[in-house]
Amino acid sequence: MNASFTASLLAIALLGNGVLKEDISAYTSDPIGPLITFDTLVHDYGTIAFGADGRCAFRFTNTGDAPLIISQFQSSCGCLVPSWDQDPVLPGASGSVRLKYDTRRAGPINKSATLQSNAANTPVVVLRIKGMVLADTAAHQVPMTR
Repeated sequence: MNASFTASLLAIALLGNGVLKEDISAYTSDPIGPLITFDTLVHDYGTIAFGADGRCAFRFTNTGDAPLIISQFQSSCGCLVPSWDQDPVLPGASGSVRLKYDTRRAGPINKSATLQSNAANTPVVVLRIKGMVLADTAAHQVPMTR
C-alpha cells in the first residue's frame, strides 16, 4: 500500500472521530483583523441657521475579529473640529467619531475629515460634511431708535 494513501486514510479516520478537528479548525478559519463599517460617510446639514449647532456624529461598527483602534482623525481646515474615543472598539461593538463645524461662517459647507485606524478593510476613511449656512440676519438689522 502507498504510504501517502495510508496517511490519508489515517487522517480521515481521525477526523471522523473528532481527534484532529480542533487542530484543523485553527487553520481553516483565518483571522481577518478589525474591520470598520460606517453607517454613512457623508453628513448633510441641509440649510441651517447662522450660529446653529454644527455637531454631527458618524457611527461605525467593528465587524472584524480583533479590536479596532483609531489612531488619528484630522480635518481639512480649522473650522471643523474632530473628536473620538481613544478606547479600542471590540469586535461586534459600535462606536462613533464626531465633527463640529463652526456655523458662524455663512455659505456652503463642503468639508472633510480623514480617519486612520488599524482596520484591515479600510485603514484610511474620508468622512464628509455638506450643507448651507444662512447669512447672519442679526448683523443686517438696523437698530431701532426712539
